[in-house]
Amino acid sequence: MADRLGVGFVGAGFNTNFHARSWVGVRNADIRGIADPDTSKAEATARACRNLGVGDPKAYADVSELVADPNIDALWICAPNYTRIAIMETIAEVLKSGKGTLKGIACEKPLARNVAEAKKMVEIVNELGLLHGYLENQVFSPSIVRGREIIWHRGAKVTGRPYLARAAEEHSGPHESWFWSGQQQGGGVLNDMMCHSIEAARFLLSDPDKPKSAMRPVTVNAEIATLKWSRKEYIDLLKEMYDNRIDYGKTPAEDFARANINFEDQDGNILVAEVTTSWSFVGPGLRLSFEMMGPEYYMQINSLEPELHIFFSRKVVGKAGEDLVEKQAAEQGLMPVISDEGLVYGYTGEDRYMVNCFLEGKMPEENFNDGLLVSQLLMTAYKSSEEGKKLAFDPAAIQDFVPKVARGTYRATDAIHTAF
Repeated sequence: MADRLGVGFVGAGFNTNFHARSWVGVRNADIRGIADPDTSKAEATARACRNLGVGDPKAYADVSELVADPNIDALWICAPNYTRIAIMETIAEVLKSGKGTLKGIACEKPLARNVAEAKKMVEIVNELGLLHGYLENQVFSPSIVRGREIIWHRGAKVTGRPYLARAAEEHSGPHESWFWSGQQQGGGVLNDMMCHSIEAARFLLSDPDKPKSAMRPVTVNAEIATLKWSRKEYIDLLKEMYDNRIDYGKTPAEDFARANINFEDQDGNILVAEVTTSWSFVGPGLRLSFEMMGPEYYMQINSLEPELHIFFSRKVVGKAGEDLVEKQAAEQGLMPVISDEGLVYGYTGEDRYMVNCFLEGKMPEENFNDGLLVSQLLMTAYKSSEEGKKLAFDPAAIQDFVPKVARGTYRATDAIHTAF
């Protein structure tokens, strides 16, 4: 096992900076490079890393230079969804030319915009013979990990396995313009955030003593809608926020999505995951909620019910920010505070886990193959919403499927016919 891992980040946006802040809880690794076409962003993130004491990274404008840097042992891909394939192809080209030596690649959720692209990501990383990790932070959240451990050790062991998991992620909307674009992002809130909820629910329902393949998807029933951001005042607000680059009057994406996914285990038990996501939630901030139920037990988690709350009267005024919780929507009243978002949301745990796997030369349990399965479930959900019916899970049926939202043909007035 090597002593330390030199990590390079592809992309210098909000997500990379979240990882950088979480890196203070990661041992045996340094952030040594940041690549972004906007070198000013790469340099700003590099400075932040130095201030945090998590590395002294070089800033690069070109991914190929980052890959070729002999100090880089692994890459964390945190660039926008529409750039992922090109990034992987560049990595492959550089490595095949004999420049650079990588142990592994980790990629942020979702793995790609659709199934065809996700399969391409898997094909390239397998062709290169590299270890690979799927960065799904919620399955590393301490409350989820500990809750699952207790439920399976005590409740399931005595009275039988859990049969229902609920997972929801809700906030008021993404940070950057490309997230709002169905074509660039691959969809709307379903693709952006249901990837979290699906994998968290699957994690909770899966038996820790059996392989993940012991639980297979059977059916998917989903619906989407644009509830808030199709209203004129919010269409105008998006135009103002992003210099008319985003027009939900012409090409909207969904801001609400829900799905029921039925799984079956090796004993023939039917297991249900209920997942809900929203960009139309206006509350104290980002809300993550989870529940799990079995024959004689119940578990619940809500990120907006932390141990810390702060109250400000109306006499306390100031600029809007996110210093209390991500997607903070107010600066007055009684407000929840997440003391360490990177830890609570699972970033610290996932980064530490991926680093250790790459150093030890073992394939992470959460890898690109999981990312591919999640993409298959997401595209089946989109297809279900478009057809207005429950669908059997059939990867072949959505191999080349691209949702209307990503094609620019979805309209906020599209009828919702799905019957749950």
